[in-house]
Parts: sequence; structure tokens; C-alpha cells
Amino acid sequence: MRNFALEVYFSRWEFAARYHLTASDMESFTTTELLDMATAEDRAAFDQQWLGYTETYGLPELRSEIAGTYDNLAPEDVLCFAGAEEGIYAAMRVLLGPDDHVIVAVPNYQAAETLPLDICAVTGVPLDPDDNWSLDIDQVAAALRPNTKLISINFPNNPTGAVLSRDRFHALIDLCRRHGLYLFSDEVYRLIERDEAIRLPQAADVYEKALSLNVMSKAYGLPGLRIGWIGCQDRALLQRLERYKHYLSICNAAPSERLALIALKARDRILDRNRALTRDNSALLADFFAEFPDLFDWRRPDGGCVGFPRYTGPGTADAFCEALVEQAGVLLLPPQIYQSELLPTPQDRFRIGFGRRGLDKGLAAFRAFLRSNWAT
Repeated sequence: MRNFALEVYFSRWEFAARYHLTASDMESFTTTELLDMATAEDRAAFDQQWLGYTETYGLPELRSEIAGTYDNLAPEDVLCFAGAEEGIYAAMRVLLGPDDHVIVAVPNYQAAETLPLDICAVTGVPLDPDDNWSLDIDQVAAALRPNTKLISINFPNNPTGAVLSRDRFHALIDLCRRHGLYLFSDEVYRLIERDEAIRLPQAADVYEKALSLNVMSKAYGLPGLRIGWIGCQDRALLQRLERYKHYLSICNAAPSERLALIALKARDRILDRNRALTRDNSALLADFFAEFPDLFDWRRPDGGCVGFPRYTGPGTADAFCEALVEQAGVLLLPPQIYQSELLPTPQDRFRIGFGRRGLDKGLAAFRAFLRSNWAT
């Protein structure tokens, strides 16, 4: 397998940098804070949780609560995983063989590209920065081959924050249905869109061969739980994924399942806090980038808590990001992290995150670095 560039970079800097300004998750909670949101019954269930093996599919009460976040899925349509990454890995290994072909939107979360590339032929279709990082469905159709089996998308997108328009989303569903294709839809940033009106349906709700990936890590801000899931109407496929999971995590951690259940029951409270945080932080970013119009081109993303601004200053964006973290302790993700084997990717853009508290302190260090190194 290829190195996971993002995680390799994070292994060096994520906990060493003083200011983590490229985090892709929302501000998290302490265990005490999360338990304070629990009912007395759920708190007692957590306190008395037996620490043995759990069901491979996931805690039944948790799967029921997850199903309640969809419009048309039952608990039997949900399979839990140890985070989103295990779900991506299992889905690609189960669905794909060496004679298949996959279409992937670029830029993307690296696993969406490199896992299929380890198995079969893959074609990239670019998101268009001049069209708000949208996906041209005609280009997707033109990339189809007789052996195409799956299309992979991620909206709200990482790293751009783009949200596909509803008409294009349904056009993509129609394309998949006409050709009998699976649609793998990474929806981990859903529910923290800039405007609820642009929120897309969950693919598994509207298409019988869609796999909707989600996780407690991003919109809910609970990556330490390592609880993710795939929703899918194809229960036979879910059973194949469950049997593949037997070779991976086998089952999820019992305390994490209980805490995820508590969080999902309190999801309105959690999501209200997180939407307010992204709204306030995006305003801080807008003011910050407006101070340096000769160095950056910034547009607020439509969804999620990450953005992909363009660096227009001297030198390369990679060198700029390296200097920033080494000299000022401010961590961004440089464009080299988002290189693709399928298509050229922008080399003048970096990822910045705005889902956590303390952004103002990181921006102060960022600002001081710029003022000491570049005249504006």
C-alpha cells in the first residue's frame, strides 16, 4: 500500500505544532461533558457496561439511533465500523476486483483514491475550482467504461468544503441507476453546512445501490470514540462487509458505542454548538485573509469545517506551509498532501480548518509570522 500522505505528515506535526490550524474535525468534548448530556438511564448503562466483545454489526440501540438520522433506513441497514477509514477499506475490498473500474472525484480524501488503485483501474474526474469546486456529471458519464462498478464522491468535500448542487446530485444518482453502478458517498461533514438549504440528501436514502459513510469524528467532534458506519439498503452487501470486518476490528469498543449513543441522542444540542462555532470561526478567517489580499485568495466553503485557500505570495505553497510550522508552530496542510495519481491537483492551495476553539490564538501567531516575513 502507498503511504497515507496526510497521516504521515500528521505523525510529524499534529501533536508537535503549537497551533493546529488544519484540523478536519469539530471541537471535541471531555467524557464528563458528554455524560452530562446523557439521560439517567444511559448514564447508568455506561457506568455498568460489561467490557466484553460486542456485536460485529454494532450495539443494537446505537444502530437504531443511527437509522433515525436517515429518512428511509432501518437499523438492519446500518453496519458500524471502527471509524470511517475501516468502512472505506472494507467497502473497497469487498466491492472491487482486479477487472473492475472506479471513478473518483479529485481532490479527495486520499483513501478514496489509493484503496481502489491498489485493486483495479481508477479514473479521476476533477472538481472545478472556477465553478465552486463542483462536479461535472457529463465528465463523469464520459469516464464510464463497460466494467465501471463504482463512483466515489465526498460532499461536503475534503479539502475544499464544496457541496454539490442538488440537481447535479440527482443527475449523478440517475446516472448510477441507469448503469447499475454502486455509489460510495462520503458524508462525514454533512449537517454542518453554511446553509441548511443546500444540504444534500443522504445517498443511501435515495438510491438502492448507494453506500453512505458517516462517523462520529467530524460533524459531531468525537474522533476519539472511533465509531463510524455505513448505511445501505442492500442488506446482502452489508452482510459481506460485516464478514470482512471479522478480519479487521471484529467489533467496536463497548464504551465508545455507549458514548456514541449518548451523543446521537443529544445531536441537536451538539450540532447547534458546532454550527455556531464554524460560523464564528469562518468570520475570523474572512477578516484574517482580508488583511493579506496579496498573499491569499479565500472563499468561505459551503460545508464542513475545512477550506482550501489559494496562496498567491512568493515561493511555493509547500515551502510557505513548511516555514510557517517550523518557524511559528502553525500547522496547515500543504498542497503536496493532496497530490493525485489520477489528475493534476492545485499546487497553490493549502487546507485550513476552522472547527475548533482557539482559532484566534492560532491566527495571531499566523499574522505575526506574515508581518515579520512579508511586507503587505
